Amino acid sequence: MNHFSTIAIIGKRGDPNAAATLQAVAACLIGKQKAGQLDAVLAAEDARPQLPGLDLQFVAMAELTARSHLAIVVGGDGTLLGAGRMLAPHGVPILGVNQGRLGFMVDVRPEDFGETVEALLRGELEVEQRLMLEARLRRRDASETPPLLAVNDVVVRNQALIRMLEFETWLDNEFISQHRADGFIVATPTGSTAYALSGGGPVVHPSLSAVALVPICPHTLSDRPIVIPAGGTIRIALRGDVAGANLTCDGQVSVTLDAGDTVEVSSAPYPLRLIHPRNYSFFDLLRSKLHWGRGPGATLERM
Repeated sequence: MNHFSTIAIIGKRGDPNAAATLQAVAACLIGKQKAGQLDAVLAAEDARPQLPGLDLQFVAMAELTARSHLAIVVGGDGTLLGAGRMLAPHGVPILGVNQGRLGFMVDVRPEDFGETVEALLRGELEVEQRLMLEARLRRRDASETPPLLAVNDVVVRNQALIRMLEFETWLDNEFISQHRADGFIVATPTGSTAYALSGGGPVVHPSLSAVALVPICPHTLSDRPIVIPAGGTIRIALRGDVAGANLTCDGQVSVTLDAGDTVEVSSAPYPLRLIHPRNYSFFDLLRSKLHWGRGPGATLERM
């Protein structure tokens, strides 16, 4: 692993519960800096109120992403999603410290951070690359919005009550289907355990280069989720009345949709880079966080 000479700290905004963990993480990294193991420790500007009295460089997010070789994210999965969309274009890997509820992606416990960062600086932890998505909204008048990034999913959803959307889906130039549904989810393997899973989609191993297409509450029972290879462009063409519909990325970025708009989703040109603690196992995570499957040594009851 490369030497991380500059490490950034990003905390969950406005969360007083994360303050103690942020303080401990910052103090640990400052100790490494004083010991000559790191050149600099940066912190996001909005972390200043939660990290008083520490010898840190507080910088704006744009500067932080450009200068950092590694980011430590303290918070929940939502905090990591927001940081991931900003850091991925710069190739900055992320280590997540769990200060949220589920902690599916931020998988380092606060009490294990010191041991984990020691292993990291010794080059014992590897960087995992995760597929990301890039969404483009093409308006009916041929105008186009800037590309939007997503770590988990791109969702077209009707927010209006008791009204379905009508739309077509295409993979490149190949027609997939016509749909009447509450919406449509395009999910990465990382996002397959999020909103797409609650919509009946499959769990997709994060090492796969694949995308899950999941209709939301479809009118036709045969309109089921499907997994396709990544690399093509998924086109969602809206038809009819779409009042109240919008496009969201990771549930955090939202754009209003109009009749005749088309959403195009493709693989982002760069991956999300994640660092996990020792003994990380995706299947163990599924069992412990989502209560999926059974642990080793489990016995099956006789019928």
